[in-house]
Amino acid sequence: MNTSSFVQTRSGFVDAAPHEVFELLRDPAMHPLIDGSGTVRASRGNGEKLSLGGEFGMQMRLGVPYRINNTVVEFKQDTLIAWRHFSGHRWRYELEPTDGGTLVSETWDASRLRHKWMLRVLGFTRTTGPNMERTLQRLAAHFDEAQ
Repeated sequence: MNTSSFVQTRSGFVDAAPHEVFELLRDPAMHPLIDGSGTVRASRGNGEKLSLGGEFGMQMRLGVPYRINNTVVEFKQDTLIAWRHFSGHRWRYELEPTDGGTLVSETWDASRLRHKWMLRVLGFTRTTGPNMERTLQRLAAHFDEAQ
């Protein structure tokens, strides 16, 4: 676990091959199904899978509905995918093959933001870790149900 409240990582085991997990993560339409924060409502994309430099939008709700746009900033097939919001937040998923499945590490990196204090005031530094843990649980459950 990281020591900064603005860079947080959580990991969990998924009973699926890295390729299967990666394909789910690069499909924005699947993000509402695995989101542990309860804020991701729907993809606003055209149904295309994500790739490096690709842009996609999401319909969100945190008290009030809003939209957010993202750009894929890291991409290594079956191993790594990351996107950032306009404000610089970065969400990264790293996949490592393990015996019988995949170790998935999700990282939320808000270290590049200029006004980090706002994240603390709004509670994001306190809630993001538990939300990522729920996301990883939902991701694992998705593949458990598929078998």
